[in-house]
Amino acid sequence: MVRSGVLSDAAWSRIESLLPSSDGKRGGRWRDHRQVIEAVAWRYRTGSPWRDLPEVFGPWQTAWKRLDRWSGDGTWERLVTALQADADATGELDWVTSVDSTVVRAHQHAAGARRPVADAEVLTGG
Repeated sequence: MVRSGVLSDAAWSRIESLLPSSDGKRGGRWRDHRQVIEAVAWRYRTGSPWRDLPEVFGPWQTAWKRLDRWSGDGTWERLVTALQADADATGELDWVTSVDSTVVRAHQHAAGARRPVADAEVLTGG
């Protein structure tokens, strides 16, 4: 198998044990998890449509189905949580929060509400 080099061997050894196993499941062996994860990473890195996935990653349907299945069963969430916990424990993770005020919106009733007549007279001087 030709690898795209997205995952280092150290990163792969860390996440490999966190991935679901095909043992005891119907349908035989799954395509190699590393190949599928690299296919998903390639797709999101390039922004290409799934159908443009290079042949080296196998069928695009396999990568898409695995991404969808793992999104639904919580596999991706478990991966991120475990990797964040490891990075936080070793001091490699800096928890910085940033709020961009351009995305803060007023409540729908805050814009264009009618004012009582007394307030309108004060504002217009009448």
